[in-house]
Amino acid sequence: METTRQQKISRMLQKELGEIFLLYAREIQGTLITVTSVRISPDLGIARTHLSIFPSDKSTAVLARVQEDTRAIRYDLGKRVRYQLRIVPELFFHIDDSLDYLENIDNLLRSDPPGPATEENE
Repeated sequence: METTRQQKISRMLQKELGEIFLLYAREIQGTLITVTSVRISPDLGIARTHLSIFPSDKSTAVLARVQEDTRAIRYDLGKRVRYQLRIVPELFFHIDDSLDYLENIDNLLRSDPPGPATEENE
């Protein structure tokens, strides 16, 4: 259960990281990066960030690049939130594949179900 302070900081970090990734995605042509959620630890020292990457076939390569650039992203975040937070949390990035999961379920529901079994005349 998150405290009110954790929720406020999570929303602020999600907004700021979203703006950072909007600029960051311009460097990676043909990719859209969305920050779907941010979970912050009770001591405000660790932020687990879930990213939705489109197209999903590039998600592992883009996530690897984001993880390599974590220090630069944290630095940019620090410049943006320096008056709201005393310490900028460590950032850990994860892929949010919930949209792929929902798309798969949607495709399964749209596909024609097998017809009822009919008995052959004997």
